[in-house]
Amino acid sequence: MAAAAPTSFSATTAATTSSKTLTPPTKSPSISLGFLSSSSPSLKPLRATAAASRTGSRASGSASAARMVSVQTVRPPASQDFETSVFTKEKINLAGYDEYIVRGGRHLFKLLPDAFKGIKQIGVIGWGSQGPAQAQNLRDSLAEANSDIVVKIGLRKGSSSFAEARAVGFTEENGTLGDIYDTISNSDLVLLLISDSAQADNYEKVFSHMKPNSILGLSHGFLLGHLQSMGLDFPKNISVIAVCPKGMGPSVRRLYVQGKEINGAGINASFGVHQDADGRATDVALGWSVALGSPFTFATTLEQEYKSDIFGERGILLGAVHGIVESLFRRYTENGMAEDLAYKNTVESITGIISKTISTKGMLAVYNALNEDEKKDFEAAYSASYYPCMDILYECYEDVASGSEIRSVVLAGRRFYDKEGLPSFPMGKIDQTRMWRVGERVRATRPAGDLGPLYPFTAGVFVALMMAQIEILRKKGHSYSEIINESVIESVDSLNPFMHARGVSFMVDNCSTTARLGSRKWAPRFDYILTQQALVAVDNNAPINRDLISNFLSDPVHGAIEVCAELRPTVDISVPADADFVRPELRQSAN
Repeated sequence: MAAAAPTSFSATTAATTSSKTLTPPTKSPSISLGFLSSSSPSLKPLRATAAASRTGSRASGSASAARMVSVQTVRPPASQDFETSVFTKEKINLAGYDEYIVRGGRHLFKLLPDAFKGIKQIGVIGWGSQGPAQAQNLRDSLAEANSDIVVKIGLRKGSSSFAEARAVGFTEENGTLGDIYDTISNSDLVLLLISDSAQADNYEKVFSHMKPNSILGLSHGFLLGHLQSMGLDFPKNISVIAVCPKGMGPSVRRLYVQGKEINGAGINASFGVHQDADGRATDVALGWSVALGSPFTFATTLEQEYKSDIFGERGILLGAVHGIVESLFRRYTENGMAEDLAYKNTVESITGIISKTISTKGMLAVYNALNEDEKKDFEAAYSASYYPCMDILYECYEDVASGSEIRSVVLAGRRFYDKEGLPSFPMGKIDQTRMWRVGERVRATRPAGDLGPLYPFTAGVFVALMMAQIEILRKKGHSYSEIINESVIESVDSLNPFMHARGVSFMVDNCSTTARLGSRKWAPRFDYILTQQALVAVDNNAPINRDLISNFLSDPVHGAIEVCAELRPTVDISVPADADFVRPELRQSAN
C-alpha cells in the first residue's frame, strides 16, 4: 500500500529459520461482527437473525434490519509457514495472528540464479493481462542479475499477439518467441497465463507437453478448482506452484517500471506450492515473485487463492464497485443532483479521494475526515448497506467455493465462439450508458491531481462493502494477508487508480477474462439489492445499527492494514493518459 500512517513495530533480523516480527501499533479488542463461525471443514452455513435496533424498531423486509448472532468461537486462519534456502523469511503479526512473508526489492535480483537453479528456460504462455507484464519483468530482472536464463513467449499459431510481443523485444530470431507447445516442451518453468477458460479446455495437451520434473507456474488457482470439480489433479511428475500478483497486469508492469526509481515498488503477490516434485518449488516460486517486483510475498494455497480471488473480483475489486456507482448515480440524479456532480460524488469519490485516503491512512481516516453531520450520513449509509452487501457477497463466495462460478466461466468462454448452430457472444461494452458518457465529460475537464469530493453517503456504502467482504473472508478462514490484499490493497492501490484515470471499462477490461465476466454478472446484483433494500431503508428512516458502527470503529483489521502498509514503499501508481502498456484494442474505447 502507498505511504501509510506512521506505525510502530518491532523488527528483528533473522535467518531463514527464524523471523522478524511486525506488530500493529495498538491491539484492538477482539470482537465478533458475527455471523456463526465456520469451524469445521464442511463450512457450516452462516446465519443471520433479524433483530430490532436499540430503539426497538426494525426495517421490515430489509436485510439492513439484520443483526448477526454473536459467538465466541471464531476459526483462526490457517498458518502457512514455509522454508526457503535462498531468501529471508520474516514473521509478522496481523490482528493477533502470526504469518510469514518474504520482502522484495531490486537488491534481491542477484539471488535469482540461486532461486532458479536448474532452470534454463522460462516459458511464458499467453499474452493477455498478466503475460506481457510478467514476461517483461522477468526478462529485465534476470538481465539485471546477469543470468543467462531465457524468457520465451509461447503463443498459438496465427495469434495477433505475435506483433505485440515483437514490439517489446521478444522475437523468433533471438529465440524468445515461438509456438505455444514448442515453448512448453522446451521450458523448465512453464508460466501458464492464458485465460482461465482456455486453461480448462487445453490443460490435457499442456500437461502432455511438459517435461518430467519441470515446474508448472500459475497466477491463479482457477485450474485447480476446475480439476477438483471433475475429481482430477495435476500430473505427479511435475511441480505445481502459483505466484499471484494482487493487481492486473498493467499495474504489475507499471509499478515495476516505477520501481527502477524507487526500490521495491510493485504489486504484492501471494505464492503457493501445490506439489513439489524435487524440493525446488518454494524457492522457485519466491524467486518468480521477487523477479516480478513484489514488495512482499505471502503464503497461501491454490485453493484458498482461487476462492478469495474469484470472489474478490466479483466483490469490491470490480463487480460490486460497479454496481454501487450505478445505483448511487441513479439515486442522486433522480433526487435532483446535476449529472456531473452525481458522477463526481460516486465514481470520482470512490476511485479518487476515498481510495487515496484508505491507501495512505486506512478506512478509519475516511470516517474521521468527516464533520459530525457528515458522519451521520456515513453511518446511515453504512448501517443500511452492510448486510445487503454481505448477502450478495456470501452467495458469491458459496458459488465460487462450490465450483458453480468456475463452471460458469468455462461455459461463458465457450460461448465466445460459434457452436451448435448458435452465434458467438463475446463480451460487449459496458461504457455506453448515460453515466459513463457523463464520466467522459467530467474527466475531460478535471484539473490535474483532482481526487474528487469526499461524499459521506458514498463513502459509507463503499466502506460497508469493504468491511462485509473482509468479514466473509475472515469467517471462511483466510489469512489476514490474503484478506487485506484481496479486499483493500488491490482495490485502492491497483484497480481504482486506473478507473480514476480512465473510467470503469478500462479498469474492468484490462483485467482477466474471468474478472471481466464476473463483473458483468454480479454488478447488477449489487445494484439491485442496494436499490431495493439499502436505499429503501434509508428513505424509511430506519434506525442506525449502532453495533455495526461500533464494531467498524474497533475492528482489529485496521491495525493489520497498517502493518501491511509498512511493507510496501511509499509510491503511488502513475497512470498517464498515453501509457503504452494499455491493451491496444482498448486505448481508444475505454471510458
